[in-house]
Amino acid sequence: MTYDVAAIRSRFPALRAGIAHFDGPGGSQTPDAVAGAVAGAMTSPLANRGTVTSGERAADAITRGARAAMADLLGADPRGVVFGRSMTALTFDLARTLAATWEPGDEVVVTRLDHDANIRPWVIAAEAAGVTVRWLDFDPDSTELEDVTPLLSDRTRLVAVTGASNLVGTRPDVAAIAGAAHDAGALLMVDGVHLTAHEPVDVAALGADFYACSPYKFLGPHCGVLAADPALLETLRPAKLLPSSDAVPERFELGTLPYELLAGTTAAVDFLAGLDQGAPGDRRARLRASLAAVAAHEEPMRERIEKHLTALPGVTVRSRAASRTPTLLVTFDDRDPAEAYRFLAERRIAAPASSFYALECSRRLGLGDTGGLRIGLACYTDDGDVERLLDGLSAFVGA
Repeated sequence: MTYDVAAIRSRFPALRAGIAHFDGPGGSQTPDAVAGAVAGAMTSPLANRGTVTSGERAADAITRGARAAMADLLGADPRGVVFGRSMTALTFDLARTLAATWEPGDEVVVTRLDHDANIRPWVIAAEAAGVTVRWLDFDPDSTELEDVTPLLSDRTRLVAVTGASNLVGTRPDVAAIAGAAHDAGALLMVDGVHLTAHEPVDVAALGADFYACSPYKFLGPHCGVLAADPALLETLRPAKLLPSSDAVPERFELGTLPYELLAGTTAAVDFLAGLDQGAPGDRRARLRASLAAVAAHEEPMRERIEKHLTALPGVTVRSRAASRTPTLLVTFDDRDPAEAYRFLAERRIAAPASSFYALECSRRLGLGDTGGLRIGLACYTDDGDVERLLDGLSAFVGA
């Protein structure tokens, strides 16, 4: 494994501003190759997809390339890769489509651990269809999900669970949840927004019937992606315009796709595939090697930060699961987390404070809608960033 963080950082123009970024869970910084791909698409001949003009052919090639890239990243079938405005928008669309097949007395399961984008669409759809919502809780001390099995029945139609909590980093055993859901005859929806940036993903191994993520969390532009088995998508009939394509996956893509963002998404995947320099194999193999290298790079820094935080007076680390991403939620005994956010920002350290749309999780932790200070590592974080963060937090608490 060859992981050269200095070389990687040199590809991120934003890092030249001298800010230590720990805000990656809310959106990563962008490498030059991604910006170049977006600009290249927008400054070249481009039209709606087709086969006649050069602009039409370019749009078609960009779309097919982006589906193939996301399929390689997720271990999915490119024919089942759907693009949309955001993960939230795609999930609302999917929830409305699935709810049309539900009947009163059916049930869906959502968790207290999830981002609201994988909760509220299902709750709203269930209420509209007269379907019962079951809530899977987690232990606020360990931040581990409870067993889903007692909530399942032959009326369960869908289980929605996060691949990794965007607030505390907990990584549930998604494969085990998938097995239980499928045994009950239910589908599994996985919010992979936070997970995808930190670990190799294999949708089939996870057992996800639907897997959604956001390229802007893993170095790409702002759009959303939903991956599913194309055979499953063939069984669904989303609302769409009459003249728009009825083919899968196009039937799920409302309006013209943002081709420049799709070009940037492909560039982001290619950039990720090169993080482990010299890794052999096809793009899928290089992605797995590179994301494993990212995890190996991030984990020692997380351990260092966590060790430092636990030694500071009046500081509580809320992220405690046995399996988690390099994401730490921190609160202070007698200070508002927003104060720490502003204090660090003055020192050019970006570590925001909020519940970050994980309202149910924040409330279950006893933090109301306020949440805490979130520290997130990324592929470009280095020891110098960590040193600045630790110095800043020590100064904030007066240690």
